[in-house]
Amino acid sequence: MSDGRHQPRYVVGVDVGTTAAKVVAFRLLDDAEPDVTSGSPAAVAVHEYPLVRPRSGWRVQDADAVVAATLTSLAGCVAQLDGGSVVAVSVSTAMHGLIALDAEARPLTPIVTWADARARDVARRLRETPLSASLHARSGTPVHSMSPLTKLCWFAENEPELMARAASWVGLKDLILHALTGHLVTELSSASGTGMLSIADRTWDAEAVALSGARLGQLPPVLPTTATLPLDADVARRVGLPAGTPVVLGAGDGPLGNLGTGAIRPGVAGLSLGTSGALRLVVDHPWADPSGRLFCYALTEDRWVLGTPISNGGAVVRWAGSVFAAERPDAPEEYAGPPVTDTDLLALAAGVEPGSEGLVMLPFLLAERGPLWDADLRGAYLGIRQRHTRAHFVRAAVEGVAYQLATILDGLDEVEPVTSIRATGGVFRSELWREVLSGALGRPLSVTAGAEGSALGAAALGLHAVGLEATLEDSLRRLAPGLVGDRADGSDRVVAPEASSAAYRDARASAGARLRDLADAAALLAGPSGTVRGNTVQPSGNKRQLVVRQGQTALH
Repeated sequence: MSDGRHQPRYVVGVDVGTTAAKVVAFRLLDDAEPDVTSGSPAAVAVHEYPLVRPRSGWRVQDADAVVAATLTSLAGCVAQLDGGSVVAVSVSTAMHGLIALDAEARPLTPIVTWADARARDVARRLRETPLSASLHARSGTPVHSMSPLTKLCWFAENEPELMARAASWVGLKDLILHALTGHLVTELSSASGTGMLSIADRTWDAEAVALSGARLGQLPPVLPTTATLPLDADVARRVGLPAGTPVVLGAGDGPLGNLGTGAIRPGVAGLSLGTSGALRLVVDHPWADPSGRLFCYALTEDRWVLGTPISNGGAVVRWAGSVFAAERPDAPEEYAGPPVTDTDLLALAAGVEPGSEGLVMLPFLLAERGPLWDADLRGAYLGIRQRHTRAHFVRAAVEGVAYQLATILDGLDEVEPVTSIRATGGVFRSELWREVLSGALGRPLSVTAGAEGSALGAAALGLHAVGLEATLEDSLRRLAPGLVGDRADGSDRVVAPEASSAAYRDARASAGARLRDLADAAALLAGPSGTVRGNTVQPSGNKRQLVVRQGQTALH
């Protein structure tokens, strides 16, 4: 609140996600007002919209509903500010969405979201060709049904008339920027998640675009994430801001999530974990993972984010609770909802020793993304014995998610050794989740509030983009002092005992051995045809050999 001597200034972060548009205003502090607290939002407005499932595997959004929710949230946030000025509006959106527009930029399709799996068969066919590795190396985006590349291939195969009729194919970010400014453009970060951008040249990859069935002229120009456009006059009147207010193009929600939790220093990874999750590391140049495990997306021209998302996070434990503790008063009714946190269910699992007495879960319940990028992987419990109780099964679910994240950490370590992890998400309200993740990952874990996440990241990027701070780190310090480093008293830091870490290492290593132990049983169940997931079993004498490659099991 202004005292008449200092007119307050704000930067606004717009965070448009899968089910809601959240707009947050942050106060800029000046050296002359050290008594004013910061780090907390000055104003927040949120409006939700449904994620629609018109067919099995399809997950779409109504474009008009998303735009309306975004503008309503922006107006609601601005209305809460007590005078002062907004120096910039900066935008974060979910990545990998795709929508067709006509010549007047009107939607011809819903927004086909990252969660839409209609292109699963397209992705599978592409992964079976040598082109898959080349596409990943050039674009930084794994070949998976989430990517706009495979979605466009699906439209080319199934709706060729629409492909020809569409004037533009754009993403969620491009749609929001058009709504705010009237300009149809994209930015480097969102473009780097399409599977069609050359991360070396920062331009559309002609071969990948041709493969998609689209034309180069149907894709928007790619601008830097720090570029600005003026707020449209009509929109400005609607939301209560001056016409021409700088709109910073911003970046994707994943890269901005790292920025918004302070995980941007060398060797500091960012972990977000709720129903699903991701583990990411910021580096200073694009890097193509030769193993095919990691994505590479831009934050700015000279900051790039490596990592992998997982679809199976807290949802796995929620499922375990619905199956193994259905009669308990806190049992979830639907495992796809919010993750289980501080409940009797996790207290039950906490009574089991680390490693779950040899029980290991492969947590592939929902169609998985990384690090194998195979939506057809199926989950399993390994090493089941009579001594195992429902508490073991629930704890093994928590540990299975942690082991999945540990495989991603292995890939990040090959690029740059990870020394610590900054974590955010609903599961970290649970002591069990904190202990298991710290132990399984084998690194100190600093738990941040992270409530504003990508919105704070967008605001920090915006502050830097309009020239008010020289670096992203300076921007974070201006908006949320203390976020970049750990607390001096270590109160936000979790370090698992070495004995626990050793137990998790042993349990994770045992998974491969347990799969090999199941070779004869798998061959028996395969029957006379000897097929397991389409792979032919060929006897060699009286023996069959189990081969595990990149997490996939085949019998030979």
